Amino acid sequence: MNAHHSILIVDDDDALRPLLAEQLGDDGVYRVEQAATLTVAKEVMERPGGRIDVILLDVNLPDGDGRDFCAELRRKGVHIPIIMMTGSHDEDDVIRGLDAGANDYVAKPFRVGELKARVRAQLRLFENSEDVVFDIGPYVFHPARKQLTDQKKGYRIHLTEKETAILKYLYRAGGQPVERDVLLHEVWGYHASVTTHTLETHIYRLRQKIEPDHGRAGILLTEGGGYCLNPEM
Repeated sequence: MNAHHSILIVDDDDALRPLLAEQLGDDGVYRVEQAATLTVAKEVMERPGGRIDVILLDVNLPDGDGRDFCAELRRKGVHIPIIMMTGSHDEDDVIRGLDAGANDYVAKPFRVGELKARVRAQLRLFENSEDVVFDIGPYVFHPARKQLTDQKKGYRIHLTEKETAILKYLYRAGGQPVERDVLLHEVWGYHASVTTHTLETHIYRLRQKIEPDHGRAGILLTEGGGYCLNPEM
């Protein structure tokens, strides 16, 4: 399965940064990018199709202060989770980082297990916010807008509330099949009048909207007694 989220580590410590990247990327959940300077970090973030989901940002960098970079990103409307990393335990230092727009703050040395837990917590919060966007096949998915945007052609596909909920739940399953009954319950809740036929009808209509090849399911797959998003996308 492809990495489900991408993390950018911005740190000039040439021993810590690659080690942290290896430890965060070892289970295949995260695609990890590295930058030793703010200049390189900006280049990574501006790459076409290279969306970053979380930034781990050092405070003291060769070409600037990480807190100033964080504040700059927030002014530009970047809402993804940013976790500051620093060798200082000073309370004023922490407050300054949070005031700059950081979501969390960890002091070095830190345990990687704890850092992973903080990343997961911030992703959960962000994925339930109005600002979240996901990549699904050739599209950028905006759940709050109930909309998919083709990344190359630029056209938009408008979704119903149920179609949005289906895509959102399947995305969070990380490419693993979700059984029909589970998906039915998660999207419709307990409604005796709603059957799997209702779900199948919605899946059919959704495929008509999103599949580039209308005769073949390449994005929304039928698998394992249910449905999943193609993990190879």
